[in-house]
Amino acid sequence: MAYLNHITEAIGNTPLVKLNKVTEGIKATVLAKVEYMNPGNSVKDRMAIKMIEDAEKAGILKPGGTIIEGTSGNTGMGLALAAIAKGYKCIFTLADKQSKEKMDILRAVGAEVIVCPTNVAPEHPDSYYSVAKRLNKEIPNSFYPNQYDNLSNWKAHYESTGPEIWQQTEGKITHFITGVGTGGTVTGISTYLKEQNPAIKTIGIDTYGSVFKKYKETGEFDENEIYSYATEGIGEDILPKNVNFDVIDQFVKVTDKDGAVMTRRLAREEGLFVGWSSGTAVYGALEYARENNLTENDMIVILLPDHGTRYLGKIYNDEWMRQQGYID
Repeated sequence: MAYLNHITEAIGNTPLVKLNKVTEGIKATVLAKVEYMNPGNSVKDRMAIKMIEDAEKAGILKPGGTIIEGTSGNTGMGLALAAIAKGYKCIFTLADKQSKEKMDILRAVGAEVIVCPTNVAPEHPDSYYSVAKRLNKEIPNSFYPNQYDNLSNWKAHYESTGPEIWQQTEGKITHFITGVGTGGTVTGISTYLKEQNPAIKTIGIDTYGSVFKKYKETGEFDENEIYSYATEGIGEDILPKNVNFDVIDQFVKVTDKDGAVMTRRLAREEGLFVGWSSGTAVYGALEYARENNLTENDMIVILLPDHGTRYLGKIYNDEWMRQQGYID
């Protein structure tokens, strides 16, 4: 009989979908890797289950334990699904800029959610990084996955997402484009793809207010690059160990507004009800394609990380969009 033993077995094998309308004027074939088809509605399901399973194998996570993680929402959902399957408790810390939907979803699957201020330095005791680390020290039999520096993150994509893209495109992919946050997705997929064909270009999408682009281009961690931005899930004010800059050929920055507007366009014109960073990745990819005059011989794969239900009160709320000045 065809059934799964648990919902986590549905992770992976997400579809590639051709973009047809938002790509007007682009000669290259543009394909979207639709990661909201994972059971937790995001790409983070892949690395969440691997971080837990690797911790179990190493004896770090023991029966009845508590998983404590700082998350922008999606990793928390993936961890929560795995925790339900395996009998763990979850406590997640989130920055207050994250959408209310993300917080409500995590609570709905049984997690405790602690909301922390966005506009503090990573080392500040009230940051969502610091609070998660402190709780890990205070709570017995707890595990702090630390998705930013846990190398199981990028290895999950090296083992699953990268091979899927290579097989689905029959090796014809020429450009891989994705937003960069913890770095696991871009590093794992790019490492695999470049092993198959070193000529494949990997373009990381960054936000204004994040350090990645300048660091890649100059090797300088410039604190003047760091300021508050609204886009969720990509860009950083730290350099996670999962970001391997050697397998990223170039970064493209996209504004909050351009990403938000493209997200709405993907829903209305392509039927892809995706999250904010998905629109950001598509906008950046199309800008790159135009500026570099990509041709009919090029095939772009853009990773779309999560689902629009996470952003109903923001991107898909006309009043909120008007208040931000993103739409008239």
